[in-house]
Order: sequence, then C-alpha cells, then structure tokens
Amino acid sequence: MSRETPAILIEGLRKVYGQGDTAVEALEEVHLQVAPGEVVGLIGPSGSGKSTLLKCLGAVIEPSGGRMVLGGQTIYDHGAGGWQIPDLRALRRDRIGFIFQAPYLIPFLDVTDNVALLPMLAGQPNRAARARALELLGALDVAHRARAQPSELSGGEQQRVSIARALANHPPVVLADEPTAPLDSERALGVVRMLHRMAAQYRSGIIVVTHDEKIIPTFRRLYHIRDGRTVEEAGEGRPV
Repeated sequence: MSRETPAILIEGLRKVYGQGDTAVEALEEVHLQVAPGEVVGLIGPSGSGKSTLLKCLGAVIEPSGGRMVLGGQTIYDHGAGGWQIPDLRALRRDRIGFIFQAPYLIPFLDVTDNVALLPMLAGQPNRAARARALELLGALDVAHRARAQPSELSGGEQQRVSIARALANHPPVVLADEPTAPLDSERALGVVRMLHRMAAQYRSGIIVVTHDEKIIPTFRRLYHIRDGRTVEEAGEGRPV
C-alpha cells in the first residue's frame, strides 16, 4: 500500500437495522483502505452488505459503529458522536463522486452542462466550471460531443460523460456501483481502463462494486464482503 494519506479509510464499520430481537447486523466488521490513484474491486454475493457499505461511504445512511475517513478528513466516528461533517449534502456533492449502472444524465442539459452542473452548485463561476468540464471530456475522448444532448450520445459516450461528472469536483473518492453491468466485454473493459486512467491522473481513490466476471481479473486488490465482514486479497491485476 502507498504511504500517502489514504483516499478512503474504514475501520471497524458496523451497521445494524432495527432494534432488539428484530435487529439485523448488515455490517459487522468492515476494514478497507484505498490509496489515492488506486482502483479496487468490492465483490460479494447478494445480501452480503455491499450496498449497505456503499450507502454508508456515500453518506446516504448512518453507520452504527466504526470510523470512516475520506481524503484525510474524518467524516464519521462513532466514538466521537457520529457524523463529523455538518452538511452531508455538501459532502456528497463536493467530496464523493458517484457512478451508476445507468448514466442518469439530465436530458435537457447538453454534455458540457451535465458535467459542469456540480461545480456550479458548489459555487464555482460558470466559466471555471465549464472549463473543468471540457478538461474532463477531453481526457475521456468525448470533447467532440461537448454540445450534444444526452439523447444524441451512444451508450458508451453517455457512460464516459457520467465518469466526467463524477470527477468534476476533484473528489478524493469515487464510488462506482456496477458501472459495467449492462455492457459487453469490450465496452466493460474500456470503462475499467478509463477508471484506472482517471484515478491515476486525478489522484482519486475508486471503489468498484461489481459482480462482473469480465472485469474482476483486472483489479490488483479486491475486497470480498461476506456476512458483513471484509477480507482483502491480491487480485490478478491483468492489463486492461
């Protein structure tokens, strides 16, 4: 592991739903670390706790125990009273990038404004936000589609734009939830290639939650989650 401050650090994370006899422990003991510029895979069977872990990391639900640190900043510490960030919505907007199976682009905005919207909402001047959007679109080889509407893009182009949007606010953390599930092998490996390139270029730590057997061999490190617990193992790290 890198000696840099981790992009993501999770220690002893727990999540319990319900109380008393009906309580269900979705996460029992999760430990996870991702370095800046690193892409790791998170795999496990349905019901193992992957979605719960992603929701905790994304500040969508509150854990029941443990500690989470993003980009060197403690965002949750159960021993210190829970959330350490006063505005979770701003945290999700500014410090965490999200990539989903579907691109979820805003249909009435062109490609540039889809990517520039989050920096604008964070208070960046329009010109700076659009410049950042064009930088990312260029890095992802879709700058020629900058003025296109989402409906005019191919599926692969839409996914590239969604990756650009996830990186728009320079987040230390990007959470990718099954980003290759609907894609064929060539396009799936293309998405993984872009994630590795963007992680290295922008120094984001990226977690890819996946069941996709096409891409699992590409990760150098994997976290298996079973029954709410994580186990780290070395991946194959095949060239993409």
